[in-house]
Amino acid sequence: MTNNNQKIHSYIGLAMRAGKVVSGDDTTLKELKKGRVNLIIVAEDASDNTKKLFKDKSAYRKVDQILFSTKVELGLSIGKSPRAVIGIKDKNLSQKILELM
Repeated sequence: MTNNNQKIHSYIGLAMRAGKVVSGDDTTLKELKKGRVNLIIVAEDASDNTKKLFKDKSAYRKVDQILFSTKVELGLSIGKSPRAVIGIKDKNLSQKILELM
């Protein structure tokens, strides 16, 4: 894992502790539709359907979306079981993560 990847995982963990993370397909999609998510992170090993769904939905709502890490690592960074999709609700943390990409 590169240094930037570690920093991104740290920011995701920080967002989680601040209560600014939604995770899992359904919850993230619901929050995205309500306009509460500033960044969508999809695991690189997520299914093609999941990748396409969130690419389309986030593009339609003009929300940044990145492919990053694995489901297991995303889950670990928020202290949960493996997650294919995470939504970051905090604008500043979203910006920091995008800068590190």
